[in-house]
Amino acid sequence: MTDRTQRRTVRLTVAQAVVTYLSRQYSVADGHRRRLIPAALGIFGHGNVAGLGQALDQLSDRLPFVQGRNEQALVHIATAYGKATKRHAALAVTASIGPGALNMVTGAGLATVNRLPVLLLPGDTYATRHQGPVLQQLQHPVEADASVNDAFRPVSRFFDRITRPEQLLTALPAAMRALTHVDTGAVVVSLPQDIQSHAYDYPAEFFAEHDWPIRRPAPDADEVAAVARMLAEAEKPLIIAGGGVVHSGATEELEAFADAAGIPVAETFAGKGAIQRRAWWQLGGIGLEGTPAVNALAREADFVLTVGSRLTDFATASHSIFQNPDVRFASINVNVNDAGRLGATGIVADAKRALAALTDAVRANGTTTPADWRERVRALDEEWRERRAAALDPDTPFDFASLPDGSDVVRDTDAALSQGQLIGLLQEHARSGDTIIAAAGGPPGDLLKVWDATEGRFAHLEFGFSCMGYELPAAIGVRFAEPDPSKRVLSLLGDGTFLMAPTELVTAAQERLPVTIVIPENHGYQVIHRLQMLRSGREFGNEFRYRDGGLEIGSGKPARLEGDYLQVDLVRTAAGLGARAIRATTADEVRTALAETRDHDGPVVLVVPVIPHADLPGAGVWWDVAPAEVSEQEAVARLRGEYEAGLASQRWYG
Repeated sequence: MTDRTQRRTVRLTVAQAVVTYLSRQYSVADGHRRRLIPAALGIFGHGNVAGLGQALDQLSDRLPFVQGRNEQALVHIATAYGKATKRHAALAVTASIGPGALNMVTGAGLATVNRLPVLLLPGDTYATRHQGPVLQQLQHPVEADASVNDAFRPVSRFFDRITRPEQLLTALPAAMRALTHVDTGAVVVSLPQDIQSHAYDYPAEFFAEHDWPIRRPAPDADEVAAVARMLAEAEKPLIIAGGGVVHSGATEELEAFADAAGIPVAETFAGKGAIQRRAWWQLGGIGLEGTPAVNALAREADFVLTVGSRLTDFATASHSIFQNPDVRFASINVNVNDAGRLGATGIVADAKRALAALTDAVRANGTTTPADWRERVRALDEEWRERRAAALDPDTPFDFASLPDGSDVVRDTDAALSQGQLIGLLQEHARSGDTIIAAAGGPPGDLLKVWDATEGRFAHLEFGFSCMGYELPAAIGVRFAEPDPSKRVLSLLGDGTFLMAPTELVTAAQERLPVTIVIPENHGYQVIHRLQMLRSGREFGNEFRYRDGGLEIGSGKPARLEGDYLQVDLVRTAAGLGARAIRATTADEVRTALAETRDHDGPVVLVVPVIPHADLPGAGVWWDVAPAEVSEQEAVARLRGEYEAGLASQRWYG
């Protein structure tokens, strides 16, 4: 300790100061205080091992460290943790310079798009420049101070590069403010390799415990009144619940509002599970992967209230789903831009507080929906639930004649179940407190359409960025947030996603984390195969098949991936990475595997062959993905005509 400035100081390296500071930050929300940054994850390289590595070793009792296998996956773990904690806590992730840092950029984009807090601490090239160029340094021909870490700037909510030790005094508090802001995302503090080890006499009070409130912006009374008047005039209102309802913990308020006003509630991907109580107004998913019942109601609605959603093209069917010529929109959102989507009348506020205010308003006004609208909602939903039950029934043999190209598609497979029937088995097994996770390919769309996420069966769907490779590490992040092993954490991901990024199974095994990975093996990127068939009429490059004739690059000889399905042993792959791995083909085998592994104290991988091209019932809406405007292929010209006809349903709302 020194006393050169008449105040207590403590001499620490930049890395030691970062770790010490992070270990003493707390979030406060709704009267609950918790560690804001309870742990760090990372992979060490020459760009962070002597700096942050030394500090994390020295201070490991204050900030536990989790060793990973892939930097992008570690950011996904942290992002899922932030979502599972309702954005009340975040994890720090460190990587070395160059490729290690750049591996985190995709994860940063996912976190920022989804408004989820993660703290990234990438190493950076030398600030002193005595040694340059150094290993893995980018040499820009014009911008001499450019670093690969500048790639974080457009995908981060906050970015700073520390080139002097004292810069931490303003940079770290700014980072904490960004992490606890209602419009949060990836927060990046770039740490040059040499600066991490430089020392400075920091004010001792800088490392005192600090509380960061997570605020709930209050609604403006005039904005609430305006939306209440619109609702009172509506004959066919509809609510769309987004991720903001979940983040705000506004489920009870949304249920009370829907019940009081008699308004049906649809859900986006991020909003799946926003309604936990079963009622006639609890409908499920909307949009491209929503239910046909919800989408039919959306076409008829004359008033749509969106709560906590950005309304991407999946939810709006590329602005084609709302067809009532008199439809009007209102929105509740903490982000002023999102509150104005589709020309909506906005309430810029926290979802929990705004919904409570709206509920008071409709009760005071006696606002409720007409009986015929309620009956319409019930009738459409009942019809859909019958179709849903049939599609999920695992004990009725699948009708192979229903496939678009006949039963020949099952050559080289032993599949007996469709993906829908597998989901039916997972639904049958799910208990209150369990969480199911999905992010890319067919699983998130299928879960939005058919998963019952009520009564504590939580759904964790990442579709803001739809990032392949999120699902497995996300299970680790959710498990960190929910350590109770009786509450199963399960990720549903396709074989394509698993083959892309399976390595965090090793991390789950190392930490003895009970997570379950269910892989419906359908031999390809089948959801894109489906889109490809709808937009070009023929398969190319999406199924996992052997190449006929062999590939001779540069020879001009056509050699296409049109042989038998590729044979890959996913069970042995998973077992080799430390998981308890099982292959189950029949409904009873799946039931047995789920039951026998529920209490396993490490990662479980269940591989289930499913029938390719066997899809759930369609949502009945259009999506703006354009076939080629000119083509020598006859099918493409026909599909282009169908697409252009669909353009007529697309509208501008304001």
